[in-house]
Amino acid sequence: MDLGLEGKVAVITGASQGIGLAVARGLAAEGVDLFLCARNEGKLKEAAASIAADYGVKAEGVKADVSEPAGVDRLVRAVEAAAGGTDILINNAGAGTEETIMEAPDEKWLYYWNLHVMASVRTARGFVPSMRKRGGGVILNTASICAKQPLSYEPIYNTTKAALVMFTKCLANEVVKDHIRVNTVKPGLILTPDWLKTATILGAKEGITPQQYLDRIAQQNTPIGRFATPEELAHTYVFLCSERASYSLGASYYVDGGWLKVVD
Repeated sequence: MDLGLEGKVAVITGASQGIGLAVARGLAAEGVDLFLCARNEGKLKEAAASIAADYGVKAEGVKADVSEPAGVDRLVRAVEAAAGGTDILINNAGAGTEETIMEAPDEKWLYYWNLHVMASVRTARGFVPSMRKRGGGVILNTASICAKQPLSYEPIYNTTKAALVMFTKCLANEVVKDHIRVNTVKPGLILTPDWLKTATILGAKEGITPQQYLDRIAQQNTPIGRFATPEELAHTYVFLCSERASYSLGASYYVDGGWLKVVD
């Protein structure tokens, strides 16, 4: 299926590994030029060089911390200078948390609010003007199944991702007149480096291997009985970036192997 994405420009935050990197490679396979954003400059350079070599597209890394206004400004300026703006924006930067509401300090709440919500607000303000000039665009925000079905040990993550879903809906209604489509993707169990790190640490405490730990989590939570690869998830992003998804607006798409336990 020709998705009609060749020659488009995409900006992806949290793009040096995991979901963001898989989405970058999926878009590159469709002929999309890329700006990859993350904090680790070494990983960014490696990812950009690999994508350019494998797919023959332009791929540039921009080191920036999008949890801070200055980081978003740096990203927007770099893209504007090099490409005059973007057609696709994927807000993917984020991280899990672990705390209780009673013990988590304000500083932790504010950091993740900035990372999961305000980063998307600020990148939208930064890139929507260039999308308007280009005749439209697509924005995808990475939320989580936890925005609907919370995990007990990460209330900050649950809350900020739920807020991101509402922001997405509001933004979608505001910019649809500019031919900009905004949607949310809500992943479930995706085998990212963070999950591998968690499985290694917690598995060791229980005397089991990381794979045994991951298998147990998947069997306990998902009817499909396994984690998805980032590449499996990336297919959904690539489709939603294309005109094949032209009627998708302000929606949330679960990619969770059946983990969600209610009808939504």
